[in-house]
Amino acid sequence: MRVLRAANEDGGDLRELANLAVQGDPGAIEVLIGEVRPMIVRYCRARLGRVSGQYHIADDVAQEVCIAVLSALPRYRDMGRPFASFVFGIASHKIADALRSAVRAAVPTEDLPDGPDDRPGPEETVVRYIEAQRARDLLTRLPDHQRELVLLRVVAGLSAEETGNVLGMSAGAVRVAQHRALARLRAMAREESIA
Repeated sequence: MRVLRAANEDGGDLRELANLAVQGDPGAIEVLIGEVRPMIVRYCRARLGRVSGQYHIADDVAQEVCIAVLSALPRYRDMGRPFASFVFGIASHKIADALRSAVRAAVPTEDLPDGPDDRPGPEETVVRYIEAQRARDLLTRLPDHQRELVLLRVVAGLSAEETGNVLGMSAGAVRVAQHRALARLRAMAREESIA
């Protein structure tokens, strides 16, 4: 009965209740936590807000604050300040820990690349696409035998001998034909650039 009276005196001042809890009164501890927990939950929710549309992280932090308050009760000394300032001091530290942890958790380490991203960016991808389209257009303007030779030598990467075997030509004839085909492609590209 003394505990409940202490909690309700002076507009709910928790000082007397906290002093009883520090002395180990189990009823005082229960009532004290019952009084401060709603304040802690509101404070944590206000500071942390909703995460994924729910308050579960704020509620978890509020629970950690309650546990920390219980753990710190034996060391609490009434210095003339409200007990709530003691509680909110603990809460602000736990919230800061939660915010630091949320920042660290925002990018899981397994999602971090091992090194710099060497993939082409969007601009480079578009430029490559345009250049590839231009090369395809130029290749279609070559005669069939020259286009096939360029595709085998340049695109497929076959040697002059391998290309010669495919096309029934000598390696020397492949080199000469390749030179003529590439010269023709360069001339067509220059004409296109000028026009």
